[in-house]
Amino acid sequence: MSIKRYGVAGGSGTGGQHLPFARATEADGWLYVSGQTPMVDGEVIEGGIVAQSHQAIRNVLAILEEAGYGPEHVMRCGVWLDDPRDFMSFNKVFKEYFGANPPARACVVSSMVIDCKVEVDCVAYKKPAA
Repeated sequence: MSIKRYGVAGGSGTGGQHLPFARATEADGWLYVSGQTPMVDGEVIEGGIVAQSHQAIRNVLAILEEAGYGPEHVMRCGVWLDDPRDFMSFNKVFKEYFGANPPARACVVSSMVIDCKVEVDCVAYKKPAA
C-alpha cells in the first residue's frame, strides 16, 4: 500500500504560517481531508456562519477535486462549530452541498484555534482503479 499526500509542501495558515500537516492523505481508495476553516489565501473570510460555512465546505470540495473525488464519495464529515446557535444555519448550508449524497456526520461545539466560526473535515472513499 502506498500513501499519497496532498499539500505537504505548500500548506499555509493564518499570516502565511507553514502548516506541519498534509491537506489530505490517500491510500487504497480512502481519502482523509484535514480540517478546513473558512480561509482564502491564508486569511479567514469575513462574515457570519453562513458565509464561513460555504467557504469551509468549498475548501474541502477543492481538496476532494484535486485528489479526483467528489461530494458523492464522502463517507463521513466532522464539523466543529464555535457557537451551538449556529447549528441550524450550518445544516442549511451543508445540505446545499451534500443533500443528494448525505454522509455520516459528527458535529461538536468547540473553541477554535483561529478566529472563525466553523471547521469541516471528511473521509471519502472511491474504489481504486484496477
